[in-house]
Amino acid sequence: MKKVFVLLLFILSINLIAGDLERGLEACAKKDYATAFALLKPLEQSGNAEVQFNLGYMYSNGKGIKQDYAQAVFWYTKAAEQGLTVAQFNLGVMYYDGKGVKQDYAQALFWYTKAAEQGDTMAQHNLGIMYSNGQGVKQDYTQAVSWYTKAAEQGDTNSQVNLGGIYYDGKGVKQDYAQALFWYTKAAEQGQAFAQRNLGIMYSNGKGVKQDYFKAFKFYTEACNGDDATGCYNLATMYLFGNGVKQDYFKAVEPSTKACNGNDALGCYNLGIMYKNGKGVKQSNSKAKEFFGKSCDLHEENGCKNYAVLNQK
Repeated sequence: MKKVFVLLLFILSINLIAGDLERGLEACAKKDYATAFALLKPLEQSGNAEVQFNLGYMYSNGKGIKQDYAQAVFWYTKAAEQGLTVAQFNLGVMYYDGKGVKQDYAQALFWYTKAAEQGDTMAQHNLGIMYSNGQGVKQDYTQAVSWYTKAAEQGDTNSQVNLGGIYYDGKGVKQDYAQALFWYTKAAEQGQAFAQRNLGIMYSNGKGVKQDYFKAFKFYTEACNGDDATGCYNLATMYLFGNGVKQDYFKAVEPSTKACNGNDALGCYNLGIMYKNGKGVKQSNSKAKEFFGKSCDLHEENGCKNYAVLNQK
């Protein structure tokens, strides 16, 4: 009878733990972190990887508990050692950024690799960056291409863009504009503004494709709509010079302004020229001086020269 009683208590204990675990994970999903922490913290010795990961996440982000990177690393490590992919990735980030632990690119590479081998696209992308930049490992563009490709094939737009850039520049691979075009297009189709801008450049300059200002105009427009400052500058330039579109100084004002607001030095310089000459805007030396000054602050030499001239008047 005593054994049955002990067994009954054991079963009840398991059921209570399971109930708290389920409620704790549900609270995490609902972003009720105070409740989640209260339910999951008592289960910290259960060995459950999901508990360990969520404790790490809450400590890392100060959710339901005071932020504590050291505790985050501790719990991410527990979960990562059990093979939980998201914990391995997050632990890699902690080592990469030096949060809660001394910055260690080798350890970041180790944990990113663990996660990447399980198909995690962000880990694959980050490995591409590390191999490309030689962080924690000897620079190896072949490895960078390999990891970027794995992530890109899963639809990761940042990897698609970086892979396009590697093929465009011929780093670690034979320069291949067709492959660059392929991967930029994949990213652009998902709304990646940087890729849209780069496609605009390729069509504008006839790199890997027949020169086509109309397509360049299309992609620059999409990039500018996605707040890519250089895309806006390139779009404005097409209006200013009438490439692929009728020359229109008035229509050049908006993308030039957007480019300048995005800290594109040449966008600011263009606005300076337009105000100085009264092209598309009312002539204003004070406005011209303002935009030349901003372009100078952004290290555009011609902006500095024009600012100096107007400053003497």
